[in-house]
Amino acid sequence: MTGPGQAMERLMASLGDGKTRGLPPVERWNPPFCGDLDMRIAADGTWFYMGTPIGRPALVKLFSSVLKREDDDYFLVTPVEKVGITVEDAPFQAVEMQVDGEGDGRTIAFRTQVDDLVCVGPEHGLRFARAAKDGLTPYVHVRRGLWARLTRALTYDLLALGDVRDVEGEAMFGVAAAREFYPVVPASEIEGLAC
Repeated sequence: MTGPGQAMERLMASLGDGKTRGLPPVERWNPPFCGDLDMRIAADGTWFYMGTPIGRPALVKLFSSVLKREDDDYFLVTPVEKVGITVEDAPFQAVEMQVDGEGDGRTIAFRTQVDDLVCVGPEHGLRFARAAKDGLTPYVHVRRGLWARLTRALTYDLLALGDVRDVEGEAMFGVAAAREFYPVVPASEIEGLAC
């Protein structure tokens, strides 16, 4: 039996018995800006503080839970303060993918490096950006305007699910999930596409 919950259940099972709490309501917090913090999230999803990688996963998860995006700027927020941080590309990296079903009814679930679990659908769409040298970078929406960049291996796995469909009179290569079709590139550009 497959369905929307199956892929997510398998990802949750892979995380073990870790208890998770709900995320804080950072979208409702508007504290005063207190300046920039020397914290950076690299394009590969590694968090740095003062130039040194943060080696404690629990600390990275805590910081990620209070991450907020406003326009193109990123902040760590609490009810009483807001500090700016640098994000090189996307704040998260999708590191695991599970797929159930085929075609339009297919379910695709992702796990990020901080154990956020998302199923592709209306709340968690896919987008594709052109990278240097005709490359392609896929992203999945995680929450509140925060996106996860897929690893190179997951990019290949995701694109292997693609097919060509007519979108507004143009043949487009894309990926179907949760009754949606996410266009990647015009079908005529598939041959020159690099990941």
